[in-house]
Amino acid sequence: MAVPPSLALSDGVRIPQLLFGVAGLSAAETGRAVRIALVTGYRGIDVVPGTEAAVGAVLAAADVPREELFVSVHVPAQGYDTARRAADQALAALQLERADLCLLDGTQGAFTDTWRALSRLRADGHARTVGVAGFGVAELRRLIDATGSVPPVNQVELHPWLQQLPLREFHSGHGIVTVAASPAANAALLSDETVTALAAKYGKTPAQIVLRWHLQNDTVAVAASATTTRIRENFGVFDFELADDDIAVVAELDNGTRV
Repeated sequence: MAVPPSLALSDGVRIPQLLFGVAGLSAAETGRAVRIALVTGYRGIDVVPGTEAAVGAVLAAADVPREELFVSVHVPAQGYDTARRAADQALAALQLERADLCLLDGTQGAFTDTWRALSRLRADGHARTVGVAGFGVAELRRLIDATGSVPPVNQVELHPWLQQLPLREFHSGHGIVTVAASPAANAALLSDETVTALAAKYGKTPAQIVLRWHLQNDTVAVAASATTTRIRENFGVFDFELADDDIAVVAELDNGTRV
């Protein structure tokens, strides 16, 4: 079974480059999909609000040591006390004492106070590391200026049609790892002519081409699916590499499309 590569965050925590995502899945789909993902070899799970209990039940029953898992949770920007309660409730539903990554999700409201709550969560040992989701350069600057700390992770919409180059340049300059939500533009990219041509060239699926592009750009990809075949396909990206010329071809697809 392949072991996904990982990236070192600025605080020394390592994050798998391929996370399994559950966004958009029902509770029943979530439980089944996470079980299949664990058997397939995924060890990183990106848990969104509302799915914690379903994911927690699977993790509790799985024959996978806790130290092999990387569990990411999301807490909306909602102020210090509310955010801390939300984080505690998420951990309780997951049946975990500690998350591997706790993300401040969104830039509405008092996000600097929420960040302080998550930083306290980490200091208290209930999160190995913390990060943000959905932040642009302006919001990152506000957070850094207000708190004096740089988030090790920022999860944003990122795919070949929306490559977020200015944001990624800011990340690179500040030691922030980029996590790509919707890495295949909610599957819309899988019918792109350039992507399908590369899939034929490499004998891979379009999804595998897109995920491989993310890995070779030092991005963490969140691959979500409820389909057994797609879950397994998405994990089959560690036995080939895209040539530099083909990475450049994919880079030319950037057109600013958001999904």
